[in-house]
Amino acid sequence: MHSHTHNHSDSHAQAHDYHDHGSIDFQYVNMSFLIAVAANLGFTCVEAAYGFITNSVSLLGDAGHNLSDVLGLLLAWGASYLATKKTGDTYSFGFRRTTILAAMTNAVVLVFVAGFIAYESFEKLFHPTSIAVGPVMIVATIGIFINAGTAILFMRRGKQDLNIRGAYLHLVYDAVISAGVVVTAVVIYYTDWLWVDSVAGLIIVLVILGGTWGLLKDSVNLILDAVPQGIERASVKEFLELIEGVTEVHDLHIWAMSTHENCLTAHLVMPQNTLWDSEDGYVDISRQLRENFNIHHITLQIEKDPDCPNNDCD
Repeated sequence: MHSHTHNHSDSHAQAHDYHDHGSIDFQYVNMSFLIAVAANLGFTCVEAAYGFITNSVSLLGDAGHNLSDVLGLLLAWGASYLATKKTGDTYSFGFRRTTILAAMTNAVVLVFVAGFIAYESFEKLFHPTSIAVGPVMIVATIGIFINAGTAILFMRRGKQDLNIRGAYLHLVYDAVISAGVVVTAVVIYYTDWLWVDSVAGLIIVLVILGGTWGLLKDSVNLILDAVPQGIERASVKEFLELIEGVTEVHDLHIWAMSTHENCLTAHLVMPQNTLWDSEDGYVDISRQLRENFNIHHITLQIEKDPDCPNNDCD
């Protein structure tokens, strides 16, 4: 963890900056993406071919969603890589926010895929055609194992990183869609109800839209610099107010630098010197904010003058 202290010309204020970069094991993530992209790209080609051969809209819809998986995985993979690049004169924060853009793009892609499946489903609902049930069941069953298996690679990190969560959701929904295709094929095999294929496609659309909403909302919130999910601003403020010697906390801002790194800036009014008002004291505050609130980049400005709470006095 790097620590820097900057003394301003104003003798009443000091700013303390602390940076603890989020711990994402990119080597593991890199291998996970490589396996997931290779497996899904190969399966997508096979599934699309059999979708046309068997004339199954649910199988074609699954193949289309699988293709979006590959594109989404490549996007998330690229963003994860860019997040590891160092800062520069032009991009002083590096490229960490590309992970937020990737997560939002993945959510938008999922919405468009749902629209495509819905269109195809309605088309087949009014113009049903026969389906080769056997091949559909076999291909879709393989899809369940491929998508579920690759989703497991991202499951744990998907809880910590919205970008990885976008890739994870793509794979999970494909596993669900494949399972729906299998069930559809079984029903058609025993009943000859061809319309079930279209109904299954519409149900899949609802599942995708329902799950994508959370990803889209969280992505938009991060782009707008909202307080990241899982962090309560009131609790952070209460923690800072309980620091020995602090009489007031204002200008508290909490936002996401990337999908796994959060930032905080705040002004602390401390009229008297205390044990906390030292380099070691601020290192300890930084550690507690990281451990309790998942905040990694912290800038605290200390104001000594109790008559200048808004830091607008000269």
